[in-house]
Amino acid sequence: MPNRYAAIAAQILDTATARGAEFADVQFWDAYQDQMFVRNGVVRGVGSASTLGYGVRALVDGSWGFAGSDRFDKKSLDATAALAVSIARASARIGDRIRAVRPTEKYVDTYTTPFEIDPRSVSLGRRADDLLAAEKAVHVAKNIISGFAYINGWDTSKEFYSTNGSAIVQRILQSGSGVGAVAIGKDSDVQQRIGPGDFGLFQGGGYEVVHRAQLLQNASIYGQEASQLADAPVLPTQPAGTDLIIHGSVLNLQMHESIGHPLELDRTLGWEANFSGISWATVERVGQLRYGSDKMTVYCDNSLPMGFASVGYDDEGVKPQRVTLIENGILRAFESSRDTASQTGLPQTASVRAQDWGSVPMVRMTNIVLAPGEGTLEDLIADTKAGVLVSGIRSWSIDDHRLNFQFGPQIAWDIQNGKRGKMYKKPTYTGITPQFWGSMDRVAGESEMVVWGTPNCGKGEPVQAGRTTHACSHARFKDVKVGVKADA
Repeated sequence: MPNRYAAIAAQILDTATARGAEFADVQFWDAYQDQMFVRNGVVRGVGSASTLGYGVRALVDGSWGFAGSDRFDKKSLDATAALAVSIARASARIGDRIRAVRPTEKYVDTYTTPFEIDPRSVSLGRRADDLLAAEKAVHVAKNIISGFAYINGWDTSKEFYSTNGSAIVQRILQSGSGVGAVAIGKDSDVQQRIGPGDFGLFQGGGYEVVHRAQLLQNASIYGQEASQLADAPVLPTQPAGTDLIIHGSVLNLQMHESIGHPLELDRTLGWEANFSGISWATVERVGQLRYGSDKMTVYCDNSLPMGFASVGYDDEGVKPQRVTLIENGILRAFESSRDTASQTGLPQTASVRAQDWGSVPMVRMTNIVLAPGEGTLEDLIADTKAGVLVSGIRSWSIDDHRLNFQFGPQIAWDIQNGKRGKMYKKPTYTGITPQFWGSMDRVAGESEMVVWGTPNCGKGEPVQAGRTTHACSHARFKDVKVGVKADA
């Protein structure tokens, strides 16, 4: 891949240095996004967007300044660099600020997301045919009132340069798709079944991710389940001692909310609080805090194959490494930036991301993985005397310390004596993060693991959308509060 912006970068970095920056970096973004959506046999939406610009960071007296621009004339390049330095100098006047560290690493490298099918090579007609065929397949019953399917794709080229000599060129490919059905019951209750996963299958890679989602194969299953859900009973409150088996399509979002966000190191330090709160897990309890059961090991790996947040280097030029966050239930580390890692003495995880060239890079949840155990989903069911299996996501909420939560899956089945039984709609379960993860007594094996991604994680003010991964299989939890009153 060519270094298209090396000469321009040199001008920006020279200007920043001349204005007093101790260190500066610049990252150029050439980003393209497309999408297609079909409903009830018609292509309802086709869209694409592209953007080209650059973001400059400057370090002055232990404080960062950031400025971005989409103007490439000499005057604008110099003005953007000077603005970043000016903001850094103003930030340095704050007496009780957290002091940033000056980067010392130098990388000259290239990286491309591994892919099989370049999405740019797939025509709109081919995409429409794939989606229309899948949407048609959900219409398996008369009470299905709507079917839909969609594809999203991102193709982002980045060039990163710094005053210490780093020159990193990357092409990041990310794709996702899903299919769903909406059905109406005899009592006019409307139910939806969508998948795979919580919003669909989102992974790093090209158009092969759409194939991997198996939309056509899943469509009739979701159609049948939506049709049955519309007339199914509401899951009643379950008795104490109920075991809950959580399908990976739910568990990955549970990880997102109760592991990924509370283990963002800027959040636990209080640097990020306004948008969605802080964290119950704190730095001084690393190595002591029991986050979950001894079956719970979670790690961060931002080079994870098929990871939706996988990169060669993050947006401050840090190379990923695998870091254990929770080991056999004990807190070991957090998702970090260079500065937060330095502040706490914890490892760097290359977890800094920006939404686009005009947004300041920040610590983001990236790729987190729940280490697998043994067996399959059917093994978990066969091993359960009395319980409930839940799949898909309908609603979720969690408090501003990431501690108390309630999740509403799309569908549930009763389990009695190791067999899946009656179907229920509107299931819920609730818990407190360490107690809930402390009750996990079994995790399915690696053969059941899926690299699930989320395309729209919000954080920051002004808010930035991030793309994250939570890889997992299925798991069982003991004595969970499950269900709601049947008349609720």
